[in-house]
Amino acid sequence: MTARRPEPSAKPRVWVTRAEPGASRTAARLRDMGLDPVVHPLLIVEPLTPPLPDLDRFAALAFTSANGVAAFSALTLRRDRPVFAVGQTTAQAALRAGFVAVRSAEGDLTALARLIAAELSDAVLLSPQAETPAGDLPAALEAVGARNVAVQPLAVYRTVEASPPAPPAYEAVLIHSPRAARALASWLEIRPSRDQAEAVYACISPAAAFPLTALGLAPSISEQPNEETLLATLKAALGKRDAPV
Repeated sequence: MTARRPEPSAKPRVWVTRAEPGASRTAARLRDMGLDPVVHPLLIVEPLTPPLPDLDRFAALAFTSANGVAAFSALTLRRDRPVFAVGQTTAQAALRAGFVAVRSAEGDLTALARLIAAELSDAVLLSPQAETPAGDLPAALEAVGARNVAVQPLAVYRTVEASPPAPPAYEAVLIHSPRAARALASWLEIRPSRDQAEAVYACISPAAAFPLTALGLAPSISEQPNEETLLATLKAALGKRDAPV
């Protein structure tokens, strides 16, 4: 039986699909916005334990996610390598982990490549990342004309799909990655409901929106691939939904 929808005065319930520990951080930000988070991750992060190369060989570390920072930091106590981070969330994770020299690209993988290319040449970077990365940092560096900058990937975690129980009624869904979007699309196909058609979907990028558009939904897409802009996109979309007609 479908749960009864709340009265218009109730706080909109937002399904947080990302993996922990990021899901709880997002939930706290949603509460600060006056929203009611429903934390039901569709993804689970599993740390890996690869053998570490000699860190002295690398001019810097390149992190493309906070999950990469956490998984790598659990493998070694060394924090002396400079860090290039894709965005502010990843940079803050590196600072919390004890890295001191941290630079944030404040954007996406292309922005990260541009920052590295502007700072380094004739260098080798270590990139602790997902077992199946969402992007190709070496290709991005080549595309921006980096001067002889090589990247050695190191798989430090994997992301697998979870099988959560059906969440309660929700008015909005947050999607932080294409992988989560694919999991959500599969989930919605086998568990259709009235909420599915009426909900607001806020996606962090066009790639994260694509699996939902394939279902005939019309997600709102963040102009920048970071959570701050994503949450602003969600707020605007909820405002449009509640506006009088």
